[in-house]
Parts: sequence; structure tokens; C-alpha cells
Amino acid sequence: QVQLVESGGGLVQAGGSLRLSCAASGLPFSRHTMGWFRQAPGKEREFVAAITWSGATYYTDSVKGRFTISIDFALNTVPLQMNTLKPEDTAVYYCAATARLGIPTTRPEYEYWGQGTQVTVSS
Repeated sequence: QVQLVESGGGLVQAGGSLRLSCAASGLPFSRHTMGWFRQAPGKEREFVAAITWSGATYYTDSVKGRFTISIDFALNTVPLQMNTLKPEDTAVYYCAATARLGIPTTRPEYEYWGQGTQVTVSS
């Protein structure tokens, strides 16, 4: 059974940093691409970043240079380091996994989802 569990969310001031983590069980990283999405109140869930098992990464333009996604194969986790946070980064952040090749960036392309963790950035 696949399980994705996010942690690390919280309240931070603008300009600060947070490190989210996604603990994955029941799926091999070597056969999946891992992604992070976010959903702000009243908005659609949007792609943030993704990483393949080989280390290829892709980011949405608004977080490039500020967010870093990685894989810890020893711990089976997918961290998302978020720096220079802005109020517009406020959202529930979701971890997702897909067996599709490449780096999918849309919600329907991901088969597995976590429950989400709240990130709030105050101005």
C-alpha cells in the first residue's frame, strides 16, 4: 500500500525558510517521479516541483531559485527546501508520486497523493 505523508509546514514571516518533507512507503523511487503541488484557498491545485529517481528536477517559474527538491534514498523521503518565502507561497502543500515517464506537471498525471501540510507566510 502506497503512503505519502507530508510534514514540516507552519507559519513563517516573509523572507524566511521552511523545509517540507514527504515520507514515502510502498513505492520504489526508482520507478516513480515525485512531485510537490500546492493549493491556495479558492484556487486550483498547482504544480510546484518534481524530481525523477535519476535526479532530474523541474520547477514552476515562480519558485525557481528559491525552492529546491531532492530525494533522500536512505530515508525514503522527498524534501522541499523553501527559501525567501513570499505571502503568495501560502497554501496547502501536497506530495505526489507518478509512474509516468519524464516529469509530469499536471494533477491528473499523478496517481498517489499525501494529505497535505499547511504553509502560511505572513507579510
